Amino acid sequence: MTEKLNLALIGCGAIARYHLDGILAGQGRLCVTTVVDNDPDKAAAFAAETGATPFPTIEAALSDGDFDAVDIMLPHDLHEWAATTCLAAGKHVLMEKPMAPDLEACDRILATAENSGRTFMIAENAQYWPEIVRAAKLIEDGAIGDIITARAAFVVQFDEYWFPDRKAWRYDRERTGGGICIDGGSHWIRPLRMWLGEIDEVVAITGNPLTAMQGESLCRSLLRFQSGIVASFDAMMIDTILAPEPWWRVTGTKGEILIDGAFDGGLRLYDTDHPDGMRVMEPAGYPRSFDPELDDFARVILDGDKPAAPAKHSLGELRTALALYRSAESRSWEKVW
Repeated sequence: MTEKLNLALIGCGAIARYHLDGILAGQGRLCVTTVVDNDPDKAAAFAAETGATPFPTIEAALSDGDFDAVDIMLPHDLHEWAATTCLAAGKHVLMEKPMAPDLEACDRILATAENSGRTFMIAENAQYWPEIVRAAKLIEDGAIGDIITARAAFVVQFDEYWFPDRKAWRYDRERTGGGICIDGGSHWIRPLRMWLGEIDEVVAITGNPLTAMQGESLCRSLLRFQSGIVASFDAMMIDTILAPEPWWRVTGTKGEILIDGAFDGGLRLYDTDHPDGMRVMEPAGYPRSFDPELDDFARVILDGDKPAAPAKHSLGELRTALALYRSAESRSWEKVW
């Protein structure tokens, strides 16, 4: 049985740093042998760190690179082409969310993946986020009783991570398929689905306080789940100073679970025995969600394990975002499925 998997990093932008850190912190079963970026300086930097061979294009890497799998971290409008090209070349594919900006492209990608016989996964790291996983276990164990409602708040300040320059692709709605809901918002929607089940319908308003960004930078919404539970999903990215705010709050008949920000949050439980809150786990956060994600990809390929979530499951976040956009236009509840 093969113990290690040779991997190509396709796209050496901001998210690639988290992926590489996750690989380095993981179980050591992924070996980065190839890096691809049309910016030669970015490719050279990742090559120098990993010992990989740099390439300017996917075509060049497929022709001359030494790898069995790819980790695609490109703008949304390039996802379909990159995924189908690599799958058709016989490579296993891990790809950043969303699968594509529209459902028709997703259907084509999934069909190509099915016909290829190769592993295809969507890198939705919230599925592996330590606080999220621990909250799911607490809910399953009945720590807060029956769920009454929940809130997810994707509220972040504008910074250079998201928009390193005025030509950043995230400004362009044609490239992203929308704004913050279809992009980073998926990391807040997935946990709600993990905790509360599938989303049935949504109602939303959107706005554009970050005026340079074509897609929405503000969303206020309600999500009704198939169970009948209603949760709120708020998203906002603006160029101002923001006060602290819990990123998730889950309310049950016996108490509440709170998860704070990405890097300094941790998880707190409020119940009769702990009315002032008990720290259930120390902060792990967003950066620590990538090593289990990449390890899962390796296990699926090398050991034949099932992934924590199949690629098709990520359509739930995309469909939710698209329903939010329809609701903002129709000013009414819109079905997700």
